[in-house]
Amino acid sequence: MNFPTTKLKWVATTTAGGTPSVAEPSFWSDDDEEGLPWVSIGDMSGRAWVTTTGRRVTSAGVSAARLPVGDPGTLLLSMYASLGHTAFLTTRATWNQAILGINVSPSHEVRFIKYALEAIKPTLTEFARSNTQANLNAEQVGNLVLPEPPRDSQRRIADFLDKEIARTDRIVDSQVRLISLLKEREATAVEVALSEVATGSVRLKHLLVAPPSYGANEPAENVRRDWPRYIRTTDIDEDGSLREETFASLPPEVAGRYLLNHGDILFVRSGATTGKAFVYENHRGPAAHAGYLIKARMDQHMMLPRLVWHFCQTRAYWQQISEGTVQSTIQNVNAEKYGNLLIPWIEPSRQEATLQQIDSVVRRSRKLQERARQLLSVLAERRQALITAAVTGQFDVSTASGRNVTEGVTV
Repeated sequence: MNFPTTKLKWVATTTAGGTPSVAEPSFWSDDDEEGLPWVSIGDMSGRAWVTTTGRRVTSAGVSAARLPVGDPGTLLLSMYASLGHTAFLTTRATWNQAILGINVSPSHEVRFIKYALEAIKPTLTEFARSNTQANLNAEQVGNLVLPEPPRDSQRRIADFLDKEIARTDRIVDSQVRLISLLKEREATAVEVALSEVATGSVRLKHLLVAPPSYGANEPAENVRRDWPRYIRTTDIDEDGSLREETFASLPPEVAGRYLLNHGDILFVRSGATTGKAFVYENHRGPAAHAGYLIKARMDQHMMLPRLVWHFCQTRAYWQQISEGTVQSTIQNVNAEKYGNLLIPWIEPSRQEATLQQIDSVVRRSRKLQERARQLLSVLAERRQALITAAVTGQFDVSTASGRNVTEGVTV
């Protein structure tokens, strides 16, 4: 069946939010019980319901910025960065300018509208303006074309999707918990293996051939594969590997003084990923590091670099990072603090065997984590296909089980 279509602006009113002046303390509340919740995209990310927010605004802030106020059940849609994410309010709240509040007409089922918006989320970048990031505006969102079956069909479709998406989300939650548990067990196993052979501890700076150093402050404007790779904080994934999709390079004459040697360890010095570490190996090809990374060049006669990198995955390491973090506008650990990290000291004669033991444990753990991530990817694809097929009428939800309905449908 083919449903007729409508535009969002014909079935709902939309209202963009705003931000009171951050320089005026009276506009913001430090009390979790006072003021009005103020929703940012971070408060929405990965959530179907907004229950808490990182910041709250006072009535003076609401008035000064002329902020909209939404009741529980108001649908929110992100217009910047995390494009097209939707979530419902569970309490009265306001929101910032990156978010659009949507109040759906009583003649339409708000849950169906939410699913219809989710169905077209992958196509929203086509409508976005691209500056430093892809953005939408309220007019563009209002002109989005959505399916419009009869209201009783909207309700049946929403009921069906609520049930099936809940089933999928339970599996997703179990895989996310599994990955977290595997990471914890891996870190514990590494910590135990190191502690069993360590005879003490030593400052990182005493294991280096030179003081820790910062990288290049150059823009990532090139992608030439015949030039040295330009490694930045965003290139390093959570497993300590490099993301291929973020590849950038530096001209050889610029990269020269920042070129990495086999075994160099890079530490993220600021931002949300402060403390993340990466060990460079020659098989990756010539590479240089950026200024938000600190290079530690190991004396490999004293300590194998990968042993230090493994230690950087443990709770003992992260505790030191937490204690050494400078909190200004962003988290920061400078070169001096990294140099003063305490590293387990292992006699050189025992390092190779210890490394082999730890590598074996980590390989098994990472393989299981990768399987879980692959399942998460499949579940995300199925979720998108199921929503799209249901809201566009590619199958009858009255007779569908939800398990095989996505076979043969188009997204």
